[in-house]
Amino acid sequence: MAWTEKRGQHRTRRRPAGVLGAVGAAALAALLAAAPGAPAAGAADDRPAPLTGSADDRPARLTDLVDPFIGTRDDGNTFPGATVPFGMVQLSPDTGHSTGYDWDDAKIRGFSAVHLAGVGCGIGGDLPVMPTTGDVTSTDNDVYASPFRHDEETASPGYYRVRLPAYGGITAELTATQHTGRQRFAFPATRTANVLLNTGQALHKVTDSRVRILDDRTVAATVTGNGFCQRTEPYTVHTITRFDRPFSAHGTWNKAKVTAGSDSSEGPGRRGAYVRFDTTGGDRDVEAVTAISYVDPVGASRNLAAEGRDSFDEAREAAREAWERRLAPVRVRGGTEERRRVFHSALYRALQHPNTGQDTDGRYTGWDGKVHRAQGFTYYQNWSLWDTYRTQGQLLALLAPQELRDMALSLLAVDRQGGWLPQWGYGPVETNIMTGDPVTPFLTNVFQQGLLTGHEERTYRALVRNADGVPPESSPYTGREGNREYLERGFVPHEPKRKKKVPGDYDYQHGGSATLEYALADAALAGMARDLGHDRDAERFAARAQNYRKVFDTTTGSFRPRDAEGNFTGPADPAKGQGFHEGTSWQYTWLVPQDLPGLISLLGGRTAAERRLDTFFDYDALHTDPAGTARERWVSGPYDYYNADRYNPRNEPDLLAAYTYLATGKPWRTTEVTDAARTLFTDAPDGVTGNDDLGTMSSWLVLTSMGVYPVFPGTATWGLSTPAFDRVDLALDRRWYPQGRFRISAPGAEGQRFVRSVSLGGRNLARTWITTDDIRAGRDLAFRVGSRPSAWGTRPEDAPPSLASTARR
Repeated sequence: MAWTEKRGQHRTRRRPAGVLGAVGAAALAALLAAAPGAPAAGAADDRPAPLTGSADDRPARLTDLVDPFIGTRDDGNTFPGATVPFGMVQLSPDTGHSTGYDWDDAKIRGFSAVHLAGVGCGIGGDLPVMPTTGDVTSTDNDVYASPFRHDEETASPGYYRVRLPAYGGITAELTATQHTGRQRFAFPATRTANVLLNTGQALHKVTDSRVRILDDRTVAATVTGNGFCQRTEPYTVHTITRFDRPFSAHGTWNKAKVTAGSDSSEGPGRRGAYVRFDTTGGDRDVEAVTAISYVDPVGASRNLAAEGRDSFDEAREAAREAWERRLAPVRVRGGTEERRRVFHSALYRALQHPNTGQDTDGRYTGWDGKVHRAQGFTYYQNWSLWDTYRTQGQLLALLAPQELRDMALSLLAVDRQGGWLPQWGYGPVETNIMTGDPVTPFLTNVFQQGLLTGHEERTYRALVRNADGVPPESSPYTGREGNREYLERGFVPHEPKRKKKVPGDYDYQHGGSATLEYALADAALAGMARDLGHDRDAERFAARAQNYRKVFDTTTGSFRPRDAEGNFTGPADPAKGQGFHEGTSWQYTWLVPQDLPGLISLLGGRTAAERRLDTFFDYDALHTDPAGTARERWVSGPYDYYNADRYNPRNEPDLLAAYTYLATGKPWRTTEVTDAARTLFTDAPDGVTGNDDLGTMSSWLVLTSMGVYPVFPGTATWGLSTPAFDRVDLALDRRWYPQGRFRISAPGAEGQRFVRSVSLGGRNLARTWITTDDIRAGRDLAFRVGSRPSAWGTRPEDAPPSLASTARR
C-alpha cells in the first residue's frame, strides 16, 4: 500500500559549505552582533540512549518499521512530516485539517514548522512554506494549494517526500534537526520558480506577523498568535530561512496585494513574502533551512548557525540516526511483522513530545514573558498533562529518564517564573485546557521513579502549594480552581453556568470528574509526602484521597456530581455524562486506583464489581469476538465522549479500567480487554484509536504490549498482563538503572494468552504487580502462558496495592 512503500532515491548535488555557504552570512552576523551574551555553543544535547543489542536481534534499521502515516486518519491527528526526538521543529505538510494533515484531504497548503501529534484542537502550523511557479496571484494558502496523491508520497522518521503535480510538477522533501526544518524543492525548468513564505496563516489564530528580506538568500519572519480550543495569551515564534542560492526576484504581500521588489510586510491579516529562482540552467533544486526560536530573531539566527551547515542529505541521515538510537533500547521478539510495525510506530510517536524549548545558547522564554537561560538542564515545553500523566510520563521514565528529569525541572521553572504549575501548556503560555490536577501525578511519578535526586523538596513545596491553594484572580492560570469548596466540603461543585475567570476549561463544569481527579492527585502526593518524611502532610493528603466517596451516590450505586448546596445533580442514569469531562460516570467509575478495595466495597463487593466490569466491557461478547467487540460494541467515535455505558478505548479516562480486574481476582480478563483494545491499533492511516494526545495512546499501546502498565499514576507500581510478544528487552540508562537492562519474556504469548505463572529474577511471583525497584534491579520478568486461565493472581492479597500499602521505591 502507498503508506508503506519504500522511499525513493533523489539525486544529490552536494554543496561543500552547506546551505549557509561561504558567502551571504552578513545578515546573520549583524543579528548575532546585536545579541547579548556569548555566541551559540552548539545544538542542544538530546542525550540519546546508546545503541545496544546484537544485530540479529533487530532489523538492519528499526526506523524501517516506523510508518509516520499511522494515525493521520479518523482524527488520530498525528503528522507525517520530519522531526527528531523531542525536537523543537516538526516540519510537516498542512492539508486543511484543523491540526495539520489528514489522510483524506486532497491538497497541500504548505509545509509548516510546528505541529503537535494527536491534539484535538488546532495549534502551531507557523510559517507554511509552499513552492509554486508562475506569477503570484493569490495570497491565500487554500487557493494556491496543490493537489497530491498518496502513491507519490513517502515518509520515514526524520524525512518526508511528496510530488506536487500542480505548477508543472514539483517534488518537495523535508528533514529536520532539533531547531531547524530543511526543505528541498525540485522544480521544473522555469524562470519563475517561487517559494512562498506565509506569515499570516497558521493552524492557530495569527494576530500579527512580520516578514523581512534580509539579503538575496535570507528571509526573517515573526509570527504572533493565540489559540488552542479557545483564546489564549499570545505567543511569538521567530524564524529565519536561508536558501542555498540567490533569489532572482522577490516580493511581499499585504492581504491580497502583492508587491514585487518589496522587502518587508508587517501587521495583522494575511502577510508573507515570495522569493524566486531561475531553474532553466539545469540546476532545478532549491534548498532552504528554516530555524525557529521562541525567544527572538537572534535566537533563530544562532540556531541556524549551529545546525544549518550540513547538506540536506547529511541532515536527513543524522535525523534517521537520532531515531535509530532512540528506538534501539527496545527490542522485541515474536509477533507478526505488522504487530512489530505497529509497536515501533507507536514508540516513535511516544518520543516526539514534550519539545525542546530552549535555543542552542540555552535561552528560552519563560511563562513570565522574560528571557531565561537554562543551567544544568534542558528546558522543555508543550504539556498535555491531563493525558500524559497516565502513560507517557511512565514510559519516558524507562526510556528517556534524563529527559524526563529535565522535563520535571522545566515544570518547576514554569512554577517559579509564571507563578503556578501548569494545566495544559503550549510554548510559553497556559491554555487551561482540561480539568483536575494532572501536574501532581506527573511530577510525583518522576519522583517515585527516582529521577529527582537533589530536587525532591523543591518539587514537593511546589506541589503542596498547588494542592492546597487556588491561583489569585489576577493569574492567567486556573490550577485547582475548585479547591476552596473541595478543601471545605470534599467535592468540587458542579456549576456549569458559573462565570469563568479565564478562557479554557473549567473544573466547575465537570464537578464529578474534577473531584475524582483531585482525589487521585492527593493520593499521589500523600505517597511523596510519606517517602520524604512529611508524615502529617501524608496523613491529610491520604484523608483527602478518600474524597472520591463524596461523589458516590449510594441510592444509584454510581458517581454523580453535586451542586453548590451539596445535592446530587443531573440525570441519575450514569451513562448520561453530566459533570464528567470527556466521559460518563460509567467510564470514571474506575478512576480510583488509590483505593480499589474501598471502591469495590462501595460497588457491593468483588462479585458485584466484577459484574459491573463485565457489563462495561461487554465481556460475554468480548470473550468470543474480541476484535468485533472492540469495534462494534465499545465506544467507536473519536469524540463520542458522552451518553455511553461501555468502555471507551479511544480516550484517556478509561485507560486504567481494564486493570481493575486485577483487584477482583480475574487477571486474565485484564489481558482479554487489553488484547482486544490493541486490535484497534493497526499499520493503516486510521491505526491510532482516537486523538493520540502527544503520545498518550501510543504509550498505552507500547506499555500494554510489554506487559507492564502504571496502574496507579504518580507511584512506582506496575500492573502485569500478558505481553504481546515472546520477549521484550529494554536497554536502560545506567545513570538511573545501574543494571542497564530489563527483560520481559512470555514464550508463545501470541497464541496462548493466559498467564499460568510468573517469575521475577527466577523466583515465583504470585502477585500481579512489580515496582520500579524490581526493574532497576534488572530482574528478569518471565511469564508462563497457556490456553486457559489459572489461579495466578486471584487472591485479594495479589492485587496491586492501594495508597495505604503502596510499595516504596
